[in-house]
Amino acid sequence: MKKMIKGMNTLTLNKKKALLCLTATILAASSLAACGSSGNGASSESAAPGSTAKVDTTPVEVSVMTILLNSNPPSSDNKIKEAIEKATNSKLNIQWVSSNSYPDKLNVTLASGDIPDLVYIPDPFSSVFRGMVSQGAFWDVSNYIKDYPNLSGKISETAWNLTKMEDGKNYSIPRPRPTEGETFFIFRKDWLDNTGLKVPTTTDELYQVFKAFGDDPDGNGKKDTVGFAAFATTGEKASDPLSQLENIFHKSNSEWKLVDNQLVYKNLLPEEHQALEFINKLYQEKLIPEDFASLKPTQVKDLVKAGKAGAFVDKTGTVVTDYLTELKKIDTKVKETDFVPAININGYNPKGPGFAGVLAIPKSVKEDKMKRILKMVDTWMNDEVFALQTYGFEGTHHTVKDGQKVVDSKKLAEDGGPDFNQIVYVADPYASTVKNYFEPATQELYKKAQDERAKTSQADVAVGLYSPTALQYLPEIQKKVLDMKIKVILGKETLAAWDDFVAKLKADQNLVKISKEMSDAYQKRQGAK
Repeated sequence: MKKMIKGMNTLTLNKKKALLCLTATILAASSLAACGSSGNGASSESAAPGSTAKVDTTPVEVSVMTILLNSNPPSSDNKIKEAIEKATNSKLNIQWVSSNSYPDKLNVTLASGDIPDLVYIPDPFSSVFRGMVSQGAFWDVSNYIKDYPNLSGKISETAWNLTKMEDGKNYSIPRPRPTEGETFFIFRKDWLDNTGLKVPTTTDELYQVFKAFGDDPDGNGKKDTVGFAAFATTGEKASDPLSQLENIFHKSNSEWKLVDNQLVYKNLLPEEHQALEFINKLYQEKLIPEDFASLKPTQVKDLVKAGKAGAFVDKTGTVVTDYLTELKKIDTKVKETDFVPAININGYNPKGPGFAGVLAIPKSVKEDKMKRILKMVDTWMNDEVFALQTYGFEGTHHTVKDGQKVVDSKKLAEDGGPDFNQIVYVADPYASTVKNYFEPATQELYKKAQDERAKTSQADVAVGLYSPTALQYLPEIQKKVLDMKIKVILGKETLAAWDDFVAKLKADQNLVKISKEMSDAYQKRQGAK
């Protein structure tokens, strides 16, 4: 890669401006926020009351590079764009790049040194971005975020924590996503009622549900169902049913578990032995598909849609479009509320990282402009501004019926509304859990379930941690582990053989080094101020 940008020394705050803010605070008998962001769309560049200082009120010009998911980008005179610019006091020069070619374009742009003022980074822990951060090429925004209520309030603490670099600082703004309502166990309530069981909260109860669901739960007089719709374990994917089984034994939503403030590769723990014993029992008793190791995720969904499985893993927000619509064709009695989620099992359920990519500001941008960009993003996240890209204009993109906006999605998409989500986004905290077309009773059921899950959910503590040894050796270790797991589940290897395998794995010097590097990275990130 070409020579990276050398970092610029952080500019100090202008003393005169600080004094004016302090004076304004005393005069207004308010907090320092009077000179900062208010979250209501007012310009943060406004002069303090009684001040004669000249303030630049011209729109801030911001060059942006981000992905484009559609075939045609919004034009430079796009009406939604112009409305956003007016609301945020900005002038946007947006470079839209096809999502297919974005990684290559991003690397070329970063290497060139000619970086836009605001750039979308899909993976904040890629070697390229991480390397440029270490060289001081991007702004550390950690100490500024508190001054912008939407950035600090509408982006979860989880997202901010998990996008920190190894020095414990944030060099980007997370693009928010819901943290709750992640993929977890969902059960057919009508089948639970038929078998006299309840939503399980322990692995013993879970086994009983699986066993009952594999023994004529629909009352058709046939044993033509499986207890649990599962496909081959990959070890780590959130959408992987068998990984979810492993996680409830480990009580960890990660490949790594924090034990005595050290990160331990979870496959080395005794809980993995217990998980494999459990899954092997399910396989031996035909409670998971016999061909699980070769099934694709779509085939597992087909089992549920065909009424052949009543326990699976997914987000509740998918139940209607991915399952219920097809299922009702063969079972007209089934309804939305017949799909119920587990709250937690063994006191555990997964929490999401709360972000999908980040926005970064290069140090080639002066500090004053950097703060205006932060203010722009913060104002853009106001409800009335974000609504411009979500609903468009009344009469053109939506109508109002009974107090609710009814959106013409096709027209809104044609006019580029959703495209602006690839720059600034505000996440509905229940987006993974409910959809607006769900019945009111279903929405209430799922929201209450999410609120309960939030009390015990656990995020992946290892997100973004850097181990150079892991980059080189962990993929091969993971492959060996997965191969051994499949053999144990299928009964081709014994649990004793697994224990011997783990003993050798513990002595693997590469894994020992990886574990140390991961633990050191975690402690450094946690301890950094």
